[in-house]
Amino acid sequence: MTAPLSREQMAWRAAQDLADGSYVNLGLGMPVLAANYAPGEREIFYHSENGILGVGPIPEPGYEDPELVDAGSRMVTLRQGAAVFDSAASFAMIRGGHLDITILGAYQVAANGDVANWDPLTPNKGPLIGGAMDLAKGAKAVHIIMRHNTKDGGARLVTACTYPLTAPGKVNRVYTDLAVLDVDAGRFIAREIIPGLSRDELEARTDGPLIFADDCCDLIAPELSP
Repeated sequence: MTAPLSREQMAWRAAQDLADGSYVNLGLGMPVLAANYAPGEREIFYHSENGILGVGPIPEPGYEDPELVDAGSRMVTLRQGAAVFDSAASFAMIRGGHLDITILGAYQVAANGDVANWDPLTPNKGPLIGGAMDLAKGAKAVHIIMRHNTKDGGARLVTACTYPLTAPGKVNRVYTDLAVLDVDAGRFIAREIIPGLSRDELEARTDGPLIFADDCCDLIAPELSP
């Protein structure tokens, strides 16, 4: 079997589905890496919930501005024509349905589209859900990047979430280190799987109902450095 995809490869695959001209919010962790891999010919407007529309690439060394950061306190740049505004305006944009896609990380996704991406029992942090509820509810499409299984082999694609929900019934597509899956009509639909992974094995590593699309194909990603 081909090795499971890396963080960078999962982000690359998610980025290929970002349409030209779309307004996209990227969550912390793996999702934010997708900005590095969107096809260059597409114009994509990245939104940061702390108040930026038009987030640019990470600044070159020596050109960092500590007052210009994204929602995760990562120093960023502004693309030409970017807008900066307060948090109230940013969340009005989110809640008003003006974002085409949000890409989030998650602990679990259920076959009915429920998503759980926060843990109230995280040591020393307490419940930190941030703007994920607003994003999952307000964006026109919700895509998830996450490992297919937990470190101990448990399923993350489940029949019903056991973690507290971030939002019910909102997930459209999931990118894992093993497959690309759509969420539809109470089931996961495998669209792509990594070469050499059998359908039986993918089913065994998925807790929720799983079917395979008629045109299900190999998930091929380029070699990418961390």
